Amino acid sequence: MVRLIPKETKFFEMFAEMSGNLTEGARLMEQILSDFKDVEARVQKLQDIEHRGDEMTHQILVKLNQTFLTPFDREDIHRLAASMDDVLDFVHAAGERLVIYKIAGAPPEAAELAGVIVRQCEQISQAVAKLEKHDHVLDHCVEINRLENEGDRIARISIAQLFESERDPIALIKLKELFEILETATDKAEDVANVMESVVLKGA
Repeated sequence: MVRLIPKETKFFEMFAEMSGNLTEGARLMEQILSDFKDVEARVQKLQDIEHRGDEMTHQILVKLNQTFLTPFDREDIHRLAASMDDVLDFVHAAGERLVIYKIAGAPPEAAELAGVIVRQCEQISQAVAKLEKHDHVLDHCVEINRLENEGDRIARISIAQLFESERDPIALIKLKELFEILETATDKAEDVANVMESVVLKGA
């Protein structure tokens, strides 16, 4: 009887939508950090994207509870949804700090770090599109991990430079936290890659 019931493949479409929304949020964050204009309005738009991501995560979990046969492990579906949601949460958190702390400008390295997140999200989108057939997914995972190392290097050097050049201790604390949140987003993107790698290796 079980073999007569097809596996529900709609999860791949749902993850594709989720990764597209994630990439949109990351690109907006990079744009904000590259050009500090209309920050509050654009962070509000970023919040809307984050809320949409939360709803997408919720829909995947509801679908998971309603589905008898899943295309890969239930635990991995849950982990993939949660880890992708985490990336967007930290991207949004970085935007929130700009508003809450009234940060009017940041070193160019902040936008550079946000650009790393964008490239990771683009890699996630490409990997998700290939996840059903396991087609070169691991290549994208390797690139996401490489980008995480690049993000870590940018954050480490930027924070060191802040301590060298920033004379206002309050500004230093604000910008240090901004860099740390952005760097955490790159870590969360690496978590997404690790889940996808697990999915591929289990299905090999």
